[in-house]
Amino acid sequence: MPDSASDSSPRASKQKSPGGIMENIRFLLTLLILAVLLRSLVVAPFNIPSESMLPRLLVGDYLFVAKWPYGYSRYSFPFGLAPIDGRIPSGAPDRGDVVVFKTPSDNSTDYIKRVIGLPGDIIQIRGGQIILNGTPVPRVRVADFIDPVTPNSPCRPEPGLNIVEETATDGSRICRYQRYRETLPNGRSYDVLDLGNVPFADDTPTYVVPQGHYFLMGDNRDRSADSRYPAQVDGAIGMVPSENIVGRALVMFFSTDGSAEWLKPWTWPGAVRWSRLGGGF
Repeated sequence: MPDSASDSSPRASKQKSPGGIMENIRFLLTLLILAVLLRSLVVAPFNIPSESMLPRLLVGDYLFVAKWPYGYSRYSFPFGLAPIDGRIPSGAPDRGDVVVFKTPSDNSTDYIKRVIGLPGDIIQIRGGQIILNGTPVPRVRVADFIDPVTPNSPCRPEPGLNIVEETATDGSRICRYQRYRETLPNGRSYDVLDLGNVPFADDTPTYVVPQGHYFLMGDNRDRSADSRYPAQVDGAIGMVPSENIVGRALVMFFSTDGSAEWLKPWTWPGAVRWSRLGGGF
């Protein structure tokens, strides 16, 4: 009896092996499907690669983008493969929302900007101030924005621009920008940077936002390739179609100043901008 029992155990194990492999494959496929659905329908991560949304967003910030607020379009899904025309269910961003979208020039590159103009709006920039449907959008001077100089946040002063690199009281290097508080007609307020008098960026033609499109701008007004300029690959965005909007910025979950070295784990904690984690929009 003992010999018979020991002989049957390996055979039983071998017989179960194909089933075990298939169970593992089914489990991995289920995880993959759930991950795709989560990223497509609920939230998706996004990192900030440029300074166009200073002071709210810094290079090296990581945030979650909510997919549900405006409904879903083909670009809500990987590679834009979903056979959706328009948005299902229909939804629309409001002025002041910070949104991630696919650039109209290639329908594949992710950008992040703030919604300023809705369909049918008439917009012009005069002296750096937004004129929305004939009414200037109020903006007031507030305290300078101070950004520590780090690998992800270098200071790039230019002649004629209001950018100053200086030494803080603790001996560290900082970058100082002129900051303004802007308030849209719906009451949404946020901070913007004005680096000085920049041709065209501060004085533009009059734009009429087409139906089904939005006028988006970066908060770092003089270093943002946005709806003030015609759409071009790896550049400005022009007017953004509704279906290109992927989702709304939700919450910051990570931020790094870029000073960490991957092969030196002890440098990782010091590179994290802890105070920025958890910030909403």
